[in-house]
Amino acid sequence: MISTGNTLALFGAGVLAGVAGTAGGITSLVSYPALLAVGLAPFPATLVNSVAVVTCWPGSALASQRELKGKGRWVLRWSLLAAIGGVIGATLLLSTPAGDFRKVVPFLLLIAAVALLLQPKLSAWQDRRVARQSSFVLPCGLFALSLYNGYFGAGSGVMTLALLLFTVDQDMARANALKNMLIGAGTVVAAVVFVVFGHVEWAAVVPLGIGMFIGSTIGPRVARRLPSNVLRWLVALAGLGLAVRLWVSG
Repeated sequence: MISTGNTLALFGAGVLAGVAGTAGGITSLVSYPALLAVGLAPFPATLVNSVAVVTCWPGSALASQRELKGKGRWVLRWSLLAAIGGVIGATLLLSTPAGDFRKVVPFLLLIAAVALLLQPKLSAWQDRRVARQSSFVLPCGLFALSLYNGYFGAGSGVMTLALLLFTVDQDMARANALKNMLIGAGTVVAAVVFVVFGHVEWAAVVPLGIGMFIGSTIGPRVARRLPSNVLRWLVALAGLGLAVRLWVSG
């Protein structure tokens, strides 16, 4: 049973998580600890977090119309792949425990955070190369990250943002807007799987989800106004912080 105080706490955490996640950072860095703090066990907290974060999708879409203009077909095309990965990941989560997979996640986050920090130099080096970029990097990377997003999810936004910066668009605000759409597509189908086949604590989902929706209408505007280098460092530091937290917690 979620008390009134815990409901308000989850709403506030949802607002902060929505801003952080859709501005380029990590939603779960705020929302997941909040769910544990109000008394949910780790697995139910994972389901609640995955269902509540669906509300960030429409919120971020409304706030990112400038960055998404002319990208409708691109978003639809790659959202289908993200959705397929998300539903497979969610199915795996309900049928198999996370187990040792959690031990790998901090290192993946570390790689993504470092890649974000080095992205301008790496992209410049990549542009100077004569050889063309492998065409399978985006689909393979997106499918893998979408599967991970449906299965565990922590830090998937940072990793997806890094992937898009290298393969699609080097502008932070535009890549962030595209990231929000792809993460949202995978999250929606994963949430449907959890609602149908899992046990979701709706008393926690509702206040957290409402807060996330409000925060997600603010996050893209923050990303638009922050200098790219500042945003890049903030996202990378958030990724490093979550990596350390996950590594310490095992």
